[in-house]
Amino acid sequence: MQHLDDISVRQTLPGFYGKMVHGESSSLVFWDIRKGSVSPEHHHVHEQITYVLEGQLEMIIGGEKMLFTAGNVHVIPSNVPHSAIALTDCKIIDSFAPARDDYR
Repeated sequence: MQHLDDISVRQTLPGFYGKMVHGESSSLVFWDIRKGSVSPEHHHVHEQITYVLEGQLEMIIGGEKMLFTAGNVHVIPSNVPHSAIALTDCKIIDSFAPARDDYR
């Protein structure tokens, strides 16, 4: 067992700070994202489920623009192009399956 406070923070993109937990077949990331930070369009084999705890995150998923606010959750299927910009400081939880070996 771990406490979230004891997990080190990793910056993956400018303004994206994550605490990452990995299982054998999935990963869970607790993000603190700074206002104005951008995740350029990308895609990956991992199915991603994004849950917004705090803030406003604008995402373009498969060509559709969406505004995420606290309480919103969305499944991003494998290999679907997506991008994001933090309109405010945000706290996000992302789950990925299979595990994100590139985040280990």
